[in-house]
Amino acid sequence: MGMKRLTKQRKAVLEVVRSAKGHHPDAAWVYTEVRKQVPSISLGTVYRTLDALTEEGYLVPLSRPGEALRYEANLDGHLHMVCRKCNRFFDIVQPLPDLLSEVKARYPAYHIEDVQVEYHGICPQCRAQM
Repeated sequence: MGMKRLTKQRKAVLEVVRSAKGHHPDAAWVYTEVRKQVPSISLGTVYRTLDALTEEGYLVPLSRPGEALRYEANLDGHLHMVCRKCNRFFDIVQPLPDLLSEVKARYPAYHIEDVQVEYHGICPQCRAQM
């Protein structure tokens, strides 16, 4: 899959999100990190670039009510665990049945595009502090 316009700014934004291993950054964090490589980039450009990279399938947005939208570049099938204490997302690699196909077959009148499964609990770091 090729980017529509492979600009220096797009490459920098994508690389920053890809390098955020074990971290699901929001736009503000991405902006701070990208400015280290491209000092002239604006926050608006970062937001537009994140939107474009999401639309083109390079990034996956992660949303939680009342929080900033977060992004990840890990496109391999995986789940998320969200810590109830620190609100961080953690990747969980666990095979799932094909829920999307099952639900689409059961509800053909709906145009269902994807499924998200999210676990909630306390991460090891927060448990150690308790």
